Amino acid sequence: MIEDRTPLQAPFERCVVRVFSGMLTIYSVAQELFLHPLVHQSCLHVLPSGWARPLSAFPRPTASCWRENATVKQLPEKKGDHHHQHNSSAMGLARHKTAVSRIANSIRGFYERKEPFRINHGSTNSTRPIRRDREVDIGDLRNVLHVDPTTRRALVEPNVPMDRLVEATLKYGLVPPVVMEFPGITAGGGFAGTAGESSSFKYGFFDKTIHSVEMVLADGSVVKASESENADLFHGAAGAVGSLGVTTLIELQLIEAKKFVKATYHPQRSIRDSVHSVHEHTLNDRNDYVDGIVYGPEHGVVVAGEMTDELPSAAQVQTFSHAWDPWYYLHVQEKTRATQGPVSDYIPLAEYLFRYDRAGFWVGRSAFQYFHFPFNRLTRWWLDDFLHTRMLYKALHASGESSRYMIQDLALPYSTAESFIDYTSEKLGIWPLWLCPLKQSPAPTFHPHETTVKSEGFTPGQMLNIGVWGFGPKDPDTFVAANRDLERRLRELGGMKWFYAHTYYSQEEFWKMYDRDWYDGLRRKYNAETLPSVYDKVRIDVEADRKERSESWSRKLRDIWPLGGLWGIRKAIQSKDYFIHRNSEWKWK
Repeated sequence: MIEDRTPLQAPFERCVVRVFSGMLTIYSVAQELFLHPLVHQSCLHVLPSGWARPLSAFPRPTASCWRENATVKQLPEKKGDHHHQHNSSAMGLARHKTAVSRIANSIRGFYERKEPFRINHGSTNSTRPIRRDREVDIGDLRNVLHVDPTTRRALVEPNVPMDRLVEATLKYGLVPPVVMEFPGITAGGGFAGTAGESSSFKYGFFDKTIHSVEMVLADGSVVKASESENADLFHGAAGAVGSLGVTTLIELQLIEAKKFVKATYHPQRSIRDSVHSVHEHTLNDRNDYVDGIVYGPEHGVVVAGEMTDELPSAAQVQTFSHAWDPWYYLHVQEKTRATQGPVSDYIPLAEYLFRYDRAGFWVGRSAFQYFHFPFNRLTRWWLDDFLHTRMLYKALHASGESSRYMIQDLALPYSTAESFIDYTSEKLGIWPLWLCPLKQSPAPTFHPHETTVKSEGFTPGQMLNIGVWGFGPKDPDTFVAANRDLERRLRELGGMKWFYAHTYYSQEEFWKMYDRDWYDGLRRKYNAETLPSVYDKVRIDVEADRKERSESWSRKLRDIWPLGGLWGIRKAIQSKDYFIHRNSEWKWK
């Protein structure tokens, strides 16, 4: 495979790369072998000199080497961490009830004292000082309490990440209908936010696969919400980013799982063909998954996935989770670069579901660009621990680079999608782009939905999500202006953005897109007016960011290349999130 390499522009940069490479090797090996707080020195392994191994391959201490108090937060998540079928449902539910009672009492106290509070999910990427006396800790709610193979439902606490959820349900031959591509995204985050994936053309957003939720309201009341009970809260809380209450339990629907996904790659040679091909494949009932990658104006690929238990005798199993495996987007690009017709892979189901984890779609390549570091299969293998989404997320936010990184998911009518891609190509020059077909939720909703533009000739109720992820302008004011212009063009084309992205709308602009009367009515009915509103939670405070840049010495230091990037790596290593992927059970052995 021939790959591009970012050229080094000056001797200084070449020197920095050498220093960075040496520091990274020494620091990472030291973290692995000498600095882990729970490893006895007797457990250390000595590597023969001259051995070259990926960071993920360094020997790990055996079970006998862990101290007895191995409940420290930095420990890898293990099989029992989420209490799958090994713990009785009754014990798990009793433990859950006790935890929810504690949470409700805490929230009730804040409500009665009219004090604001924040939710602690067990980890945070915030660097702001935190008042622990103004905090409600729900970090313990991270268990799969029960999987019922008869009703095909699972009781899941909100902090359960997708990889642990999939591991728990696959043991029963079941899988959630919509699984977020990043293993660390939680079930609660999928309900409170907007989560649409390659199966969402069929099932809708993640919350549409949920049967019921348990919530603690702002006054401390514990309620259940479903289609038949508190239905307005059930619909309104989906996508409202926790502004109507705290989700404490989710009853999730499941479907039959199969061993493999037959992923067929359909190459396209224009933007228009890519958009139309995505829509056409959503009309095929045999397809369980549909998405697309647009590498440039003349190279797109639409991927149609079909679950199957059959593996043809001549077929090889393709995986993407191991250090020497290809990155998924590069693999698809290479397989379709020269061919005119479709080609297929047989991918184990969990490997398909988390196929974008390594590289975070393609955001991981930006780390190589930032450091002007060689980008090839060898360096990707060597640095694999750092290139999974949990680690990338930690590093991106700690480095400060997220403030100039364009991270946008934008849903548009099919009829205007091509025009929007032309706009991003001209104004931003960001490639690749992700295409994901979506089934709309009925209004009123905070999920993306058609506003003024209709998709004539396309299936009603369907939109096309376009993922735009890449470096934006370095100057902060120019970066904000580029985002504001993108928001303007998006409105003109009848599109809407997802709330996790940078949002710069004024309050007036924001409420022109969403039903404020409906939302305010829910806030009054369920005593949520003391909580931050959805607008307060999603908007970017430009003035506060500008003030921090001018007054914060730590921010100024992180803005100096490559200090911010090195700080991001340090924080990612300290999180020890690389253990989670190493010990995951879903990986194809």
